[in-house]
Amino acid sequence: MKLPLSQPPKRICLLRLSAIGDISHTLPVVRTLQQAWPETRLTWIIGKTEHALVSDIPGIEFIVFDKHRGWRALLELRRSIQGRHFDVLLHMQMSLRASLISLLVRAPIKLGFDRARAKDLQWWFCNRHIAAKQREHVLESLFGFSEALGINERTLRWDIPIPADAEAFAEAHLPKGRLLVITPCSSMAYRNWHSQGYAEVAVHAARQHGFRIVLCGGNTTIERQYGAEIHARLDTAGLGSCITNLISRTTLKQLLAVLRRADLVLSPDSGPAHLATAVGTPVLGLYACTNPARARPYLSPDLLVDHYPEALQHFLGKRPDEVSWGTRIKNPQAMALITPREVIAKFDNWLGTSRN
Repeated sequence: MKLPLSQPPKRICLLRLSAIGDISHTLPVVRTLQQAWPETRLTWIIGKTEHALVSDIPGIEFIVFDKHRGWRALLELRRSIQGRHFDVLLHMQMSLRASLISLLVRAPIKLGFDRARAKDLQWWFCNRHIAAKQREHVLESLFGFSEALGINERTLRWDIPIPADAEAFAEAHLPKGRLLVITPCSSMAYRNWHSQGYAEVAVHAARQHGFRIVLCGGNTTIERQYGAEIHARLDTAGLGSCITNLISRTTLKQLLAVLRRADLVLSPDSGPAHLATAVGTPVLGLYACTNPARARPYLSPDLLVDHYPEALQHFLGKRPDEVSWGTRIKNPQAMALITPREVIAKFDNWLGTSRN
């Protein structure tokens, strides 16, 4: 079989295990495949946590890989696809674990990233590669897979189902009025802004503009600590009644329901920022450690507070054109370059625009 394909394939296997933000980036490609080739059967090998987010999307067979089970997970996966054949494997994850999984998938075409972007030896596990392009957003780079197959149209939609019980949770727990949802933490702690900064923005939004503040996040020690510190600062400011702390209290589906009801989400580079994009909510993104041109909330390009170039110069002594596209600054002090004043200014500018 040659690429691009001359006719729709019967079966495609998609390999993208994690993480939440990247699963969100992958969904428009999946929707593009479904739109262009409605008769093609899609099988998606996905991580256990991520499966909870998308498991009820119709028209997709999911095979769950639980990395915490180690080699047993590989054995279970091998049993589940033994004897099965696919026309194409879309190897969309650059990790050695994912590449080992790709060896279990029988397909004449195993499509991966171009050599310049194929990290962790992914190049060696694929016999076809997407077109080499430079300086793309992660979401755009994933569209390289559908384009390599011969689909040039892009379906930029997510449509993640939100069940009735998740909607009921949001209805029961969210206050009335305009909502600023703050998801203060990333899975990578060096990307986190400080709790004092979030609190200053929250105080401004509540006191000056009457916003209700909602905190969201997972059940980790650092996220619970952030929630407690932000809440305490609003209490001190006499605004404790304006804040609802849902950190550690939501499932992924409940989080989606909350994010969809928000007027604005404030977040560093994190999975929830991309989930907010998936449900159509604007995101005020805080970036210093990662390149926002590569990883920003895709539909909110004008809502960035971007100190990435400054952080590169300060901590690495480099300009953006002197480092690779995906260079990260893994120094927690980088996020301190962002000031509450400029975040508040960005918020006020958004508010003025949204009212027009």
